[in-house]
Amino acid sequence: MNNRLITEDDLHAYVDDLLEPERRAEVGSYLAGHPDVAKRVAGFVDQRELLRAALAPIADEPLPPELNLSRIIEGQRRRSPPVWRAIAAMLLLSVGGFGGWIVRGSMEATPGGLAALAQEAGYSYNVYAPDRIRPVEVRASDTAQLVQWISSRLNRPVKVPDLTSSGYRLMGGRLVATQHGPAAMFMYDDDHGSRVVVLTRPMSSADQNAPMTAQSNDGATGFTWADSGIGYSLVGEAPAETLRPVANEVRRQARAI
Repeated sequence: MNNRLITEDDLHAYVDDLLEPERRAEVGSYLAGHPDVAKRVAGFVDQRELLRAALAPIADEPLPPELNLSRIIEGQRRRSPPVWRAIAAMLLLSVGGFGGWIVRGSMEATPGGLAALAQEAGYSYNVYAPDRIRPVEVRASDTAQLVQWISSRLNRPVKVPDLTSSGYRLMGGRLVATQHGPAAMFMYDDDHGSRVVVLTRPMSSADQNAPMTAQSNDGATGFTWADSGIGYSLVGEAPAETLRPVANEVRRQARAI
């Protein structure tokens, strides 16, 4: 019997039909014995089909003449600004949503240190917090699985902050990609529909420790700091004076690990 661990990468490859037949059979057997995971994988399949349906009209459109490879190369030689504007516009229109955040980030100067972490937390909040269907990848009911998954990706143990004493319940979390590597995102809500996000990731050698500072990015307000090489950023739409004690609670629990 093959006892190889079924990883998150295996599940996504299963959805995308990229596994070898033997490995696909192993994942299929695993899903048959784990209905909770199978339900989550089924959600991945539904998302894939929705994306395919949404992008199908764009995929069937002929390539615009200004995006012809020979024209792009010629445009580079002539340093023609209109060609690059056309490329940027096409990217923004076709991918939309979250892709727009990525394109925007690539065109702007990339900050470093706490400013970068605060910006990443603000982007994550603005993308996922308004989502009323699937704001998190792994729900609070599967916290143990969430911790195991994120800890393995960040290559260090991760603890999910408990903010019930601050009036916020854990909704769940997900792994998010940043320009500085993977980060763990945890989302919480209160009894009034207000949500906050905690984003944490390893920091560079120059930012191992940094005091808590207030940050504001694209309407998301919060506090960002670093302790012992790990950065933390708590953001939401509540006033700063409301979020400060919540951030202090996250920091207190992180230091107790």
